[in-house]
Amino acid sequence: MSSLRAYLVTDPLIVLATIVFGTAGLLVSFFDHTGRIQMRIARRWSRALLRVGSVRVQVEGLEKIAVNGSYVFISNHASYMDTPVALANIPVEFRFLAKKGLFKIPFLGQHLARAGHIPVPREDPRAAVKTLTLAADAVRERGISLLIFPEGGRSRDGQIREFKEGAAYIAIKAGVPAVPIALIGSRAVLPFGSGKVVPGTVRMRIGDPIPTSGLSLRDRHKLTAKLRDRITNLSDSNPVSTNA
Repeated sequence: MSSLRAYLVTDPLIVLATIVFGTAGLLVSFFDHTGRIQMRIARRWSRALLRVGSVRVQVEGLEKIAVNGSYVFISNHASYMDTPVALANIPVEFRFLAKKGLFKIPFLGQHLARAGHIPVPREDPRAAVKTLTLAADAVRERGISLLIFPEGGRSRDGQIREFKEGAAYIAIKAGVPAVPIALIGSRAVLPFGSGKVVPGTVRMRIGDPIPTSGLSLRDRHKLTAKLRDRITNLSDSNPVSTNA
């Protein structure tokens, strides 16, 4: 629920929704060790945030993915609103790669860990590689999916930055398709550095899954470039108005 940080103090309804759903998720975690129920609660939390903020989401390409499939979803990242948009509208059982520092935050860290999200120690490259391998094992063995923002953080100017290769590494290592996703309009409804949600529309475009069978880890650079090109192309076509 890292997206909350940007507008925590400006909307009491968002604070209330987060307390209610966050408490429910934490309590459930003591009985559900798979994280599935917690993810369902997180989806409801996300839908509540979107309703409170009067943010509509238009989804294109949902038919390209199977609800019971296993994927690595790769998306651009321009706003803290990206997280609730993805949670509310991707019907696949997935987890996030999250900054390790988030797991040290009281309450939030417990929720992330118990739900099965994966911490990434960015300051330690060797440990980070080990984490990517463990993430690939989790995808393959547990049959779950991952959602990754490969830019390494939000784009300050809205332009898609260079992608890190971790997402491609995991997809190849796990042997699952990599799915490009473009989020368009999220920056307008929650601008970088702003604490105010602006009513409007976000469009989520899901591209064709890219198979990784037959690829080796040496191909991760090419796959990363292909994913960035696909997401850039999906983002550039027919932008939507963000006015409510």
